[in-house]
Amino acid sequence: MLFRAVALSAALVVPGGSLWMGARAERAEAEAERRWPPVGGFVEVDGTRVHYVQQGQGPDVVLIHGAGGNLRDFTFSLMGRLAESHRVTAFDRPGLGYTGRPDPSVTGAFNPRAESPQVQAALLARAAGALGVAAPVVLGHSYGGAVAMAWGLDHPASGLVILSGAVMPWPGSLGAQYKVLGSGIGGAAVPLVVTAFTDPMQTGSVVNSIFEPQSAPEGYLDHIGPGLSLRRETLRANSRQVNTLRPHVVSMSERYPSLSLPVEFLHGDADTIVPLKVHAERAAPLIPAARLTVLEGIGHMPHHAREGAVIEAVRRAVARAGG
Repeated sequence: MLFRAVALSAALVVPGGSLWMGARAERAEAEAERRWPPVGGFVEVDGTRVHYVQQGQGPDVVLIHGAGGNLRDFTFSLMGRLAESHRVTAFDRPGLGYTGRPDPSVTGAFNPRAESPQVQAALLARAAGALGVAAPVVLGHSYGGAVAMAWGLDHPASGLVILSGAVMPWPGSLGAQYKVLGSGIGGAAVPLVVTAFTDPMQTGSVVNSIFEPQSAPEGYLDHIGPGLSLRRETLRANSRQVNTLRPHVVSMSERYPSLSLPVEFLHGDADTIVPLKVHAERAAPLIPAARLTVLEGIGHMPHHAREGAVIEAVRRAVARAGG
């Protein structure tokens, strides 16, 4: 689909072509936002609106989603169960879902720059503080694991839970999708085609590939709001954040031994997106109070495939923090 989009982009850069596609993309984005509107409230941090959902009473837990997603990933099931005994706050990360982007210097169709995990953690930590959340247990999934680690390094937290977290430097390079979409020219052209011509409800095979070897639960695709991820600026923000992540985890990983917080790593041994041996198995030994739980046969989405194990990890982190 990516290379078809590149070809279409090139073919339609003619007078009127991009205007027609732009109008079609705008209609698709409006329909996505009508069908999947905000499900929570907003808090403003220095002019940036941050979308959040907060439920429950008890020790504070913050949830940070991964690449290409939004907080609906947690409201599908996990958040409600955690909220039975915790006050749980889930955020959309900058540029995804309904949270704005705090740094104008990284915006623009041709700009390959993006918010670092540190910038994202700073925004979300301040948003949490504005909501009365102080020193929470912070749970991060996938890319959100890097943001959670940045939070733990630089902002008040009582513990961390890292699910399938992209928290260590990886060998090799990213796939063509991120290379093209993360670039200046590709990021300007390709999202226009993807947004204009992709039916959000026909992305089930892509979503299932993220869950492999498991499958997405019934009803998940419609709940998550795939059309939100297909908006032009969301595609750009997501791809460029992933494309620029590695140097940040290089520098952060050098600081992991300084963490004194309890850290619970949960990682499936069948995760091919963020492999266990590259990330959690290498990160956990660096952190004095880290514990690693390996989930046999589980892929990249343990909060759906092994929800009970994730809830137990949160409870352990809260207990170890004295909550």
